[in-house]
Amino acid sequence: VQLVESGGGPVQAGGSLRLSCVASGYISHSYCMAWFRQAPGKEREGVATIDSVYSTVYADSVKGRFTISQDNAKNTLYLRMDSLKFEDTAMYYCASSGHRYCDSSLGYYVYWGQGTQVTVSS
Repeated sequence: VQLVESGGGPVQAGGSLRLSCVASGYISHSYCMAWFRQAPGKEREGVATIDSVYSTVYADSVKGRFTISQDNAKNTLYLRMDSLKFEDTAMYYCASSGHRYCDSSLGYYVYWGQGTQVTVSS
């Protein structure tokens, strides 16, 4: 199983980015998938999850601004990020749980990508 993220980069506050996570070695949409992020000096935190029946959950800090989605044909997970803020600056990680439904705890996720950096300038 391999998860490879892309799409990060520098962006001005108020701008948008779309992160991608290509999964290989298994069918990603059969399982809970998630985006996490980790800012320097802070703990890794959950951003959004999508389960095997496409139910989504978002952190309060990103509700209304971020959208998690999947392209089953491409086995790819996305995170559309709009109205970006300085505090969204972090390394963003894609993760898979190996379970159909989601949980917020880090330990629930067994497969992780290498991360993609998002830097928002104010």
